[in-house]
Amino acid sequence: MTEMIYRVPLFGWMLKEAVQGPTTAKVLFVVNLLLMWLLAIVAFGYPAIILPALVAVPLMFVVLILITKG
Repeated sequence: MTEMIYRVPLFGWMLKEAVQGPTTAKVLFVVNLLLMWLLAIVAFGYPAIILPALVAVPLMFVVLILITKG
């Protein structure tokens, strides 16, 4: 499964380097993700800010349920 993800042309090699590489590669991967998000905000505007928040809502519900479940 991970080999298939690593074969994605523009994203796979960065993800592989972040998982298997040194700490510097991990930091640069996070910086690249933040810069891609900033570029999406510049290109698409307000929806690029709202969509991650909308995706986070169900994830936070699951986290809260797991916390209260014990």
